[in-house]
Amino acid sequence: MNHISPKARATALLAALMFVVAGCGGSGGGGGAPPPNGGANHAPTISGTPATTAKVGTAYSFQPAAADTDGQALTFSISNKPTWAAFDSATGRLSGTPAAGDAGTFSSVVISVSDGAASASLSAFTITVQAGAVVGSASLNWTAPTKNEDGTPLTNLAGYKVRYGTNVGALNQLQDIPNPGTTSLTIQGLAAGTWYFTLASYTNVGVESAQTAAVSKTIG
Repeated sequence: MNHISPKARATALLAALMFVVAGCGGSGGGGGAPPPNGGANHAPTISGTPATTAKVGTAYSFQPAAADTDGQALTFSISNKPTWAAFDSATGRLSGTPAAGDAGTFSSVVISVSDGAASASLSAFTITVQAGAVVGSASLNWTAPTKNEDGTPLTNLAGYKVRYGTNVGALNQLQDIPNPGTTSLTIQGLAAGTWYFTLASYTNVGVESAQTAAVSKTIG
């Protein structure tokens, strides 16, 4: 039977202890990319003073300044973004042009920046969209259709529908003209900005044609 001397036993125990210590490393702290230069992570900073008023038909833009002492990549996010605005998560830029239907107050807007592990935010702010000054009108003229889309004679024309607005993709205002003999219309009270208009005809049984391509007029 072999005997291990006390010194040899201590050496074997030390080696086992070193193995256990080396093999039980923890997963570390909380998430996110570590700083490139090692060490403790520092939260990024963000600053800037956004305009708290915007006007219908006028472009609005705000971009905060942000920095990270650790040199980590930053991403931006927003809470309670105004419906009329777009947000760039790479730069933190909030921008857009309010339309006539956007007049009102957009509250508790918060822009934040993150380095993947820590974040910082601007104080919540409010943007009040003011209606633009009423400075103009638009006159539309058209020729009454005489045929259906399939080429047959149109005999029951009943009127027209003019749709318009400051967003060509969402013409949310409507002027109904229940008179087939009317071929012109002047729309008053248009605020400053670019307005878009389309025209559709309809029959006495309510069948409506496709809308025409949009035409536009800039007011102011």
